[in-house]
Amino acid sequence: MLAAFSQLSWGAFPYFGIVTILLCAIGALLAWRGKRSVAMLLSILGVVSLGLFIAGLWISQARPPMRTQGETRLFYSLFVLLSGLLVYLRWGYRWIFSFSTILSGVFIIINIVKPQIHSKAMMPALQSPYFVPHVISYMFAYGLLGVALLICIYIVWQRQYDNAHKIYVMDNLVYTGLGFLMIGLLLGAIWAKEAWGTYWGWDPKETWAAITMCAYLLFVHYRRFSPHDLRGALWVLIGSFLFLQMCWYGVNYLPSASNSVHVYGL
Repeated sequence: MLAAFSQLSWGAFPYFGIVTILLCAIGALLAWRGKRSVAMLLSILGVVSLGLFIAGLWISQARPPMRTQGETRLFYSLFVLLSGLLVYLRWGYRWIFSFSTILSGVFIIINIVKPQIHSKAMMPALQSPYFVPHVISYMFAYGLLGVALLICIYIVWQRQYDNAHKIYVMDNLVYTGLGFLMIGLLLGAIWAKEAWGTYWGWDPKETWAAITMCAYLLFVHYRRFSPHDLRGALWVLIGSFLFLQMCWYGVNYLPSASNSVHVYGL
């Protein structure tokens, strides 16, 4: 098994990706039909399939598969699936389970159609013990905050502004996601200090990370001090997620970010 993993490449991803999509899609369908146990089993197998590919790619490349946007999309797909699965397991929201499967499937299909293949080499700045937990913390945060956005959009679409349970779930996903966002930011600062001698350099990626953090902190404070103005808070949350997208990949298209090491990773 280990020998096979050591030869794994992007060429094998369509097989793992399609298996993941099929298992999770069937699991989501069975969840709607009330077959919870089978749905959980199939979805867990789908998550394992994607996880095995990531592990195999890690072994074969002799480096963490976190260097390119395509590689970070692998982790985002994985953590979105996990987040939807956990919400379904904890609160029984079948529709969140379905939407998280669709969202993850979109990113998997993007990677099948347009994989980003690079050499095994990693620049010295990325060869840090802080790099892996930094990226994983961010990807897990992105997954949780993505699911929180789905609940937010559902509340707005259905006009369920008095649905206390959905609001409670959304808030807790944001709080947990924000926690991992902060962990990722702190680990990134320590990594920057080790690699470049400064905790913060106002690199375009760092600047948008700070903007995203402040936006989600604004949402948290909005909920704390204006708990009855839910509509305003929901729009703040939607805006925060747009900032998050800019932080993750949008900033990479800015001319000022062309020479930034931070285009690899987040």
